[in-house]
Amino acid sequence: MFDSLSERLGGVFERLRGRGALNEGDVRTAMREVRIALLEADVALPVARDFVEKVTEQAIGHQVLRSVTPGQQVVKIVHDALIDMLGSDTSELELGVTPPAVIMLVGLQGSGKTTTTAKLAKLLSKTQGKKVMMASLDVNRPAAQEQLAVLGTQTEVSTLPIVAGQTPVEIAKRALSSAKLQGFDVLMLDTAGRLHVDQALMDEMKAVADIAKPAEILLVVDSLTGQDAVNVASSFSAQVPLTGVILTRMDGDARGGAALSMRAVTGKPIKFAGMGEKLDAIEPFHPKRVAGRILGMGDVVSLVERAAESIQQEDAERMASRLAKGQFDMNDLRSQLQQMRRMGGLGALAGMIPGMKKAQAAMASGAVDEKILLRMDAMIGSMTPRSAPSRNCSTPSARSASPRAAGRPSRTSTSS
Repeated sequence: MFDSLSERLGGVFERLRGRGALNEGDVRTAMREVRIALLEADVALPVARDFVEKVTEQAIGHQVLRSVTPGQQVVKIVHDALIDMLGSDTSELELGVTPPAVIMLVGLQGSGKTTTTAKLAKLLSKTQGKKVMMASLDVNRPAAQEQLAVLGTQTEVSTLPIVAGQTPVEIAKRALSSAKLQGFDVLMLDTAGRLHVDQALMDEMKAVADIAKPAEILLVVDSLTGQDAVNVASSFSAQVPLTGVILTRMDGDARGGAALSMRAVTGKPIKFAGMGEKLDAIEPFHPKRVAGRILGMGDVVSLVERAAESIQQEDAERMASRLAKGQFDMNDLRSQLQQMRRMGGLGALAGMIPGMKKAQAAMASGAVDEKILLRMDAMIGSMTPRSAPSRNCSTPSARSASPRAAGRPSRTSTSS
């Protein structure tokens, strides 16, 4: 995520830090490079222009150019501007309403709404203890309702029973009634994918919103669509009152232009980011942490949170105790390798540690193979435990004897 942008900005700021003093020309030259980097990352042109103008105005100020570390000051200004662009604070879901709180997901065809519905339902159920029901309103795509039912089984989240022949509005009414009667805290509505030029489907979406009166209307956008994601967001926000955005496939988006443009264009916060295909691969979007990652400052908070999710406290305490006693063995090493893989692998961990951006780039370029963790695990798994020698053996020949030979009774009888 943001790899290409982070690399370009890292080169620009490395040159600024290396200068003992800066003048206005140095800053403007650097900002031109920042603008090119943003445009190459597929950030919308108006957003990139406004960002650079804002940063330049602050960076050429008297206090910055005359400061002891002007390069560091410019980096701080860019960092603060990135946070402002992405949204200053993490935006939570609005669930403090009379149950059930309705969350409606909308978006284009193929943006990942159905999978995101299941991911979000699992997140609310497991981390917040909410009683969640999912309902599919997609009557256009073949087997869309069956797909959500399967995902409900996998995530252990209830789904609305399928009734053939109903319209999306009728399904929404039935889902709302069922959720109220059964005491669900949250009702999630997975709507059909639609083109923003298809007004008939847009009218259908508005009719569902009027019936369900959702507390949250979340636009699901594929981050790989780049600048077109901004056009999609603008079209949908003109039809229904969006409350937030969920960006999918963020793990495969090296540019990050959609994320940087979305808040500035729509004014709606990015609430979640899909980070993979697994049903637990979704996380809240933290603007401050993302800005730190882009500028190579790391993200220690996310690293600690990911470690807490992947590592059991009892296992960590037992491992520390064995290490302190000098009892660390291959099984312990294998356990730690598996923990690193659960946390995302070497590349993901390096990107969260301050000062490790170059190491992460080396891994991405192939200098360090992520599969080394798998190979080490396989090598340890192929080993057999070594049998300890018998403590009763006193002679060298006896100590070298195999356990099987040592256990045989002696054939030599003693005379009486």
